[in-house]
Amino acid sequence: MTTTTKPWDAQLAYLLVRPLQNSWVNPNHLTTVRLITGLAASVTVALGSTSGFNIGAALFALSNFLDHTDGELARLSGKSSKFGHIYDLASDAIIHIFVFVGIGYGLRNSELGAWALLMGIISGISVACIFHLRNEMEQKFGKEATRQPRFSGIEIEDVLYLFPLVTLLNGLVPLLIAATIGAPAFALWVIWQYRSLSPTQQKG
Repeated sequence: MTTTTKPWDAQLAYLLVRPLQNSWVNPNHLTTVRLITGLAASVTVALGSTSGFNIGAALFALSNFLDHTDGELARLSGKSSKFGHIYDLASDAIIHIFVFVGIGYGLRNSELGAWALLMGIISGISVACIFHLRNEMEQKFGKEATRQPRFSGIEIEDVLYLFPLVTLLNGLVPLLIAATIGAPAFALWVIWQYRSLSPTQQKG
């Protein structure tokens, strides 16, 4: 696959990691950097301050971009592994769970009150279910089963890059409300999608 067929962020990640192709750096190193960045984002938003929300949102957007670097390096260097794949997926789930829980904790003094933390937990658990089921679908039915719609190099998941804009516009409360409703609903849709796939579509 050439870079012109990839989403724009994957193309940029490819250009950035290409010099590392023959270096001592392996994909798991980049996954670890991504995980640390995402966890730092969750801790920062949990502080509940305006600057904490803004810095945390920027770190989360950076972590989302870094998610592409380990896969690009794995393909370039031929250093892909089953452990690396699992590590990457686990990092995805951990980051999204902790970020939502961090948002909920950070908003505990907002108009949502004590409900904010519960809403963050619900959103985080729902996201974890989505990641787990999509991984199961990919393993059993191939990547096509989880491929997302794409338009001009932009995928649905690229909406995550707008997180810093949400915090700058003081939109975290509506975001958490939307996530509390939307994430469980999407998880239910993924469950339905998983169950509806025919056994004849299974790989191999």
